[in-house]
Amino acid sequence: MEDTLCWAEVDLGALVANLAHLRRRIGHESLILVAKADGYGHGACTVATAAQGCGVDRVAVATFHEAWELRRSGVHSRILVLGPFLEEEAEFGLPHGVEFTLVSKEHARILERAARRSSIPARCHLKVDTGLNRLGMRPDEALELLSELEGSRFVHWRGCMTHIAASEGGNAPSALRQVALFDDFVARARRRNYLVGVELHVANSSGVLSGLSPRYDACRVGIAAFGVSPHPSLETAELRPVLSVRTRVVQLKEIAMGGRVGYDGTWTAMRKTRLAVLPWGYADGMLWRDTHSGSVLIRGQRAPLVGRISMDLATVDVTDIAGVELGERVTLLGADGTDRIRAEEIARTLGTIPHAILCSLGKRVRRITIPAEVEGVPQARLERQALSG
Repeated sequence: MEDTLCWAEVDLGALVANLAHLRRRIGHESLILVAKADGYGHGACTVATAAQGCGVDRVAVATFHEAWELRRSGVHSRILVLGPFLEEEAEFGLPHGVEFTLVSKEHARILERAARRSSIPARCHLKVDTGLNRLGMRPDEALELLSELEGSRFVHWRGCMTHIAASEGGNAPSALRQVALFDDFVARARRRNYLVGVELHVANSSGVLSGLSPRYDACRVGIAAFGVSPHPSLETAELRPVLSVRTRVVQLKEIAMGGRVGYDGTWTAMRKTRLAVLPWGYADGMLWRDTHSGSVLIRGQRAPLVGRISMDLATVDVTDIAGVELGERVTLLGADGTDRIRAEEIARTLGTIPHAILCSLGKRVRRITIPAEVEGVPQARLERQALSG
């Protein structure tokens, strides 16, 4: 029954429009849609299938399980697994035709052994660490690996990448230093006839929005494809949010001035107050805080969240919104009337990043897909779909 109480709408028309806008920005580069973490909470299979239908030929995920779920759902595009792997995962991934990211010499040796045993050559992308100091090899280590694997029948190079550390992308001097290190590595490798004809990809969403593309052969776009800015300096009205999250009022009550709300009474009413209780808590994706200064939209108006967020419930002050009724639709993320609550706004309120807001959406929140060809479907029809399941 919780499907009737909270749901998320995934607007594929907005996704397609965002991909078209990003394509214009990247020029000749091809676009790799990053759909890890269940497509940033939007539903990986849904967004990958939609992107595939509008010409995106590659999808990137973090794990082999995510790749397998895409293959099982019918996604036939190239799939790049960005994360590291253990030996048993390598053997699992080879028959599914995924592309591997090699982040160390040890991983390369694991993969070559698995490829030899299965007689299936591995398609690989070399990850060079130019300053993020997370996954990847230092340039000299990467050159040594290329030398060790020269002529291997079981490791086929498909790409070479690095990862920009600055969330503002090319607007940060450190990003330009990373690009220079990567370019120097590629030049050194190609002087030795390594990586000739191999695709290079550097820019992520921040890189694309800050002008690091077009520069190479491809870019990896995640959160920007979903209409959300990765950094405040890169916000643009040209990207349309894909995800909206709704719930309903399940109880209305009045409390007197001085009444306290929620666990430990962290909010006190300064007047006679009308409260609406929402069936939405941190188990559904409402990030927990001692005090919450955010708001929701009811009848196109802002209603402030009051009291501590619980596992399954939140409370809002609707004193100033006339006529709120039991069952009233509430917008936690998205538009209602002329106002909109964006993931970037919620992230600023909570002191986090919008990626965390999108990825926190819980499993019991039903996703409703709005097909691109019927964009503008009446809200009443969406609510009937949520109610009917």
